Amino acid sequence: MDPCYNLTNVPEPMDFHLQVLVGSFLAILIVFTLCGNVVVCLAVTFDRRLRSLTNCIIVSLAITDLLLSLLVLPFSAFYELTHKWPFGSILCNIYISLDVMLCTASILNLFMISLDRYFAVTTPLRYSQLVTPSRVTVGLVIIWAVSLMVSFLPIHLGWNTNGTAVQNTASNCSEECKLEVNPVYGLVDALLTFYVPLVIMCITYYRIFKIAREQAKRINHTWSCGNNTPMPPIVKEHKATVTLAVVLGAFVVCWFPYFTVFTYRGMWGDSSVKGAPMSIVLWLGYANSALNPILYGTLNRDFRVAYKHLLHCWKPGGPRGCLPALRKAQPRSKQQGQGGHEGKPLRLEMRNGTGTLLADGALER
Repeated sequence: MDPCYNLTNVPEPMDFHLQVLVGSFLAILIVFTLCGNVVVCLAVTFDRRLRSLTNCIIVSLAITDLLLSLLVLPFSAFYELTHKWPFGSILCNIYISLDVMLCTASILNLFMISLDRYFAVTTPLRYSQLVTPSRVTVGLVIIWAVSLMVSFLPIHLGWNTNGTAVQNTASNCSEECKLEVNPVYGLVDALLTFYVPLVIMCITYYRIFKIAREQAKRINHTWSCGNNTPMPPIVKEHKATVTLAVVLGAFVVCWFPYFTVFTYRGMWGDSSVKGAPMSIVLWLGYANSALNPILYGTLNRDFRVAYKHLLHCWKPGGPRGCLPALRKAQPRSKQQGQGGHEGKPLRLEMRNGTGTLLADGALER
């Protein structure tokens, strides 16, 4: 979210070879973020099986990360490599506001997904009553309203600075483009957009994991009582554990360092953290937008099928008109879709007399 840091003197540009190396890495990250989120949007557009309330939130997340890769990351990479801002103070503050707004919206979309999965797993019979199209719409409106309130509003009114002046309006602004952070803004923004959602996400994913373990134990017990042969010890409970750990772990690894530094800067001054440490935590946060298409796409069975269709269409020599065929994909059966249950916590499938526990209901539906 913070594209630069408060420096007394603008640092010299990187060595040319280091600039090429860092620039190549940042370019790959930007392209990966762009392509991954475009594929998510296309998959939901062309495959009816993916048109659900849960996936509406995932598409909102993908659009947010897509806008970040188009409107923010190229400028962030340029500033990272040159340490100069030649576009003027007005565009600087607009760029910083977009940065804060889109990163905040991305985090809050992840938070909303965790709440959706929590209701789907803990109250599957009442899910369609709790999670309705109108409530999802209200939730998305709240996400963007909060994102605007912590970005454009305080930055353009000077609420984030140690005084009343708007940031980056000094005469020397052409060389610097920085997000200033005072104690109040740093604490309120960090609590509202990261720490409080993080605590709630930890609670919801712990409850989901606990339910997965309990149902896995019941299926183990049912198997051992109804069959002469002992059940294999691997029952895909491990898959549920890994899925939840990856989802929450990636979020924490990407954003916790940045918001810790962000809060520290607000308390101890903008110059307290700078240079390479600030760059690392900043781009770690950006990297979460590249990981989201993987975490909320490839870990979902229906998304994987849609990805395969899209890749099959795009490869050289692929069949013509295969994208329209995706639109004709058969929707889920009435039994699955009845009541709008888009995320069943666990289910037991019988295949040739053997039981298979699908314990990844938090994501794979």
